[in-house]
Amino acid sequence: MTTKTRVSFQELLSASPVILGEGAVIERLRRSAGVRLDEHVVNSALIYQDMGRSALEAICRQYLDIGQRYNIPLLLSTPTWRAGKERIAAAGLAGRDLNGDNFRFLADLRDTYGDYAHKVAICGLMSCRGDAYKPEEAMTERDAAAFHLWQAEALATAGADFLLASTLPALSEAIGLARAQAATGLPYLISFVALPEGTLLDGTPLKDAITVIDTAVTPRPLAYLINCTHASVFRKAMLHESNSSPLVRERVIGLLANTAALSPEDLDASAELVEEEPELFGKSVAVLHRELDMKVLGGCCGTDNRHIESLARCLSNHI
Repeated sequence: MTTKTRVSFQELLSASPVILGEGAVIERLRRSAGVRLDEHVVNSALIYQDMGRSALEAICRQYLDIGQRYNIPLLLSTPTWRAGKERIAAAGLAGRDLNGDNFRFLADLRDTYGDYAHKVAICGLMSCRGDAYKPEEAMTERDAAAFHLWQAEALATAGADFLLASTLPALSEAIGLARAQAATGLPYLISFVALPEGTLLDGTPLKDAITVIDTAVTPRPLAYLINCTHASVFRKAMLHESNSSPLVRERVIGLLANTAALSPEDLDASAELVEEEPELFGKSVAVLHRELDMKVLGGCCGTDNRHIESLARCLSNHI
């Protein structure tokens, strides 16, 4: 299929009261019968397997169907969270355009949604090199800029609408990632994991992290998100007296929320999925649109189509 739809995320953001984020993908695939995630690239290689591709498509279509049903613009992320050059090589896929193929997979799905396709923005998804819950593994700014440029360029060349670096635990690698994304000329977002104290996992206050990146990188990020963080933790972080600021509340435009109000360490170590009732999740996340003027709201760990359906329903009652 030839991809026809292109979406300007900046225009969608400007024109829309709110944008719905997708829910969890990797977690759900991990629990899918017959689906095996790769130890290196996780879900990125599933598009080359019939069963894996079908499972991935089914999950993505659920989120697309919800967005279309409520007529709310939707943000989808390419299944490329762990698709850097060295991981692709370790998985034995060096000859494949893994990033480009994953973007085209999503773009082709989007094109089957008629007019609604123009309300669906696809980001090229990236993340840190190491464990997203271990800031001590973060790369230096300089090394990160060089390391992440390859993937940023691959996603930009494929045609991603914009780039998103998510689940970032430390400032140093976030600066390097921002430099790599900025070099492509595409608009891009930076998304941190936040603590209730209003800091990144490495202890950097949100207000300092945003000021440093905005000052150090040209062009600066279009905006910032917080992900892999419970709505209650997000609210505390955003309203923290000393580590947040009016700048933070202006530049952070949304949350991709967990269903568990656990620390990142506890969440990472949990042997079982910690869920929240979909209705409670929907209400607690949707209220952030009204209370803190958040424009991008969706799910992360623990969420599925039920949580995103509840969120969409709650949002539709407020816009």
